[in-house]
Amino acid sequence: MRNKKGNHQRIPLFAAAGYDAWEIIDEQRNRRSNECDRIFPYNGKSVGTAFRRGCVELNIEDLHFHDLRHEGTSRLFEAGFTIEQVALVTGHKDWKMLKRYTHLKPESLHALAASRVA
Repeated sequence: MRNKKGNHQRIPLFAAAGYDAWEIIDEQRNRRSNECDRIFPYNGKSVGTAFRRGCVELNIEDLHFHDLRHEGTSRLFEAGFTIEQVALVTGHKDWKMLKRYTHLKPESLHALAASRVA
């Protein structure tokens, strides 16, 4: 297991994907009990276990929790964000690491170009 201590970063939260991150955080703050100061008071292992269980129940094969990061990164690029902008959101420090998580399709460039002309 890699240690991420000392790797704290400020990540901008915005509604690029149609979800208002601040609204979700406020909702979670209103739900939590006073004995826990976490916004999402879940054990990381429990989240992973629930994700794997859900995949089994839905007969989804070969999907891992970390795959969601790949998907989110690709969606930001498809939405037209620059490398630097995506890196701010994903927390990647350089292009070499960021491109490992990016699976863009050439067709998406045509759609992006068309949307800028319209």
